Amino acid sequence: MKSGLYRLLSEYPLETLLQTIPTGLFLVDNDKNIVYWNAEAMRITGYTAEEAVGRHCSFLHGDPCHIECGLFSEMTPKPEIGLSCSFRHKDGRTIALTKNVDLLHDDSGKVIGGIEAFVDISRLRELEADLRLKVEDRTRELEFEKAGLRAVLDGMTDPTYICDSHYRVSFINRAMAEIIGQAEGELCYKAIYHKDAVCDDCPLPQVLKGKIVQQEKTLPETGRTYEIIHSPYPLAQKPTHKLGVNRDITERIETRRWLQQANRELDAFVSTVSHDLRSPLTPLIGFADLLEERYSDQLDEIGQECIAEIKKTAEKMRDLLEDLLSLSRVSQIKLPDEPIDATRIAESIRFELSDKILETQAQVDIDHLPDVKIPESLLSNLFRNLLGNALKYAAKENPHIEMTGQKFPDRVRFLVIDHGPGIPISERETIFEPFHRGVRSRGTQGSGIGLATVAKTARVFSGSCWVEETPGGGATFVVDFPCCGEKT
Repeated sequence: MKSGLYRLLSEYPLETLLQTIPTGLFLVDNDKNIVYWNAEAMRITGYTAEEAVGRHCSFLHGDPCHIECGLFSEMTPKPEIGLSCSFRHKDGRTIALTKNVDLLHDDSGKVIGGIEAFVDISRLRELEADLRLKVEDRTRELEFEKAGLRAVLDGMTDPTYICDSHYRVSFINRAMAEIIGQAEGELCYKAIYHKDAVCDDCPLPQVLKGKIVQQEKTLPETGRTYEIIHSPYPLAQKPTHKLGVNRDITERIETRRWLQQANRELDAFVSTVSHDLRSPLTPLIGFADLLEERYSDQLDEIGQECIAEIKKTAEKMRDLLEDLLSLSRVSQIKLPDEPIDATRIAESIRFELSDKILETQAQVDIDHLPDVKIPESLLSNLFRNLLGNALKYAAKENPHIEMTGQKFPDRVRFLVIDHGPGIPISERETIFEPFHRGVRSRGTQGSGIGLATVAKTARVFSGSCWVEETPGGGATFVVDFPCCGEKT
């Protein structure tokens, strides 16, 4: 398929033009592998043609195409013009784009690939954000000009209302009137929510103290869910009214639910596949051991190398499936009733990895670690991945490894500190992504899932993780958890 696209390019000598146009452009084959990448695409994304060509286009982390790619969809006619999406820049930031997409055909009309042309509109978005800030500043200046403010509110598409300290509606804009009708002078809880008493979660007392309150509520007339920002009016210092601005977030909530369900289904799929594929590996490795033990003296050098390669590949696949299984189970384990002794867990992992510690002649020091309300199996796996990572990549250069922790009022922190070659700055953002392996890991066996499991464990329990440079050289892996350790 690549040859067909390259033949198309050679028939239409546009290379110079494509490399100089102020539009990012790339071509993909029918498997969505990139086969052409121009200079503007490199400037916008940070990836050179050498880094992009040959890779699946999903490495760009496009949104919303990471959910469903529409390029080859028969549901949408081509070309598609003026689509909005985003890519992830090589440095990790998100780039807002507008793009056009179309299919490529050979002389017989057969689809042989697709083309995407895109323009970076991040700066335009920043200007739009700045403009919104200026509008907000101007709106605050109009707080003393009641009529002027109401004119602004009346022009908003978000349903908006104002009520006084006695819950009586003093203003509704056109968008709100289209939903509940003319309600000025009525009690807000009756006009909006059809209740006979003040809502249990009414924010008015807090707003009259100068606070801004955010809520999510469903309006009976529409059945749709709105994010409501309740603000003091006219002044935050001595407000007499409450301003409520409603933003329809029904689609956002549905999308969030869909993503959560998709994540659960994906975890279940990975778990099932990992389990089913792992079962035949045990006899495969066993038979390879048997062949090596009984018949190695009857095989020539090539035969012995083949058996060794079978064992090595099978063991590598088994380790990968074990890591995938661990990754899929992170969000399925229930919280313990009581905090876990993290020091005990760390010491048990040090004992478990004692053979590797002896092999590398490493010195692993464990300070007292704060307790945390995280399932013991997940905390064990987290420490196993971090300590195993340090032993694998750092101990040969400097055998000293430290495991320590810190306790803050609202969170606990675990640190695994090594004094090895460290992690390049360019890789610190991506090192926790699944299957990512840094340049310094080449030649070292690994699945690229261990640190992704660490990151997922932190994320599931409302925490975070990152890597920073150890003073004097090396890498310090940091994992933060809230004290309660509750799941998101």
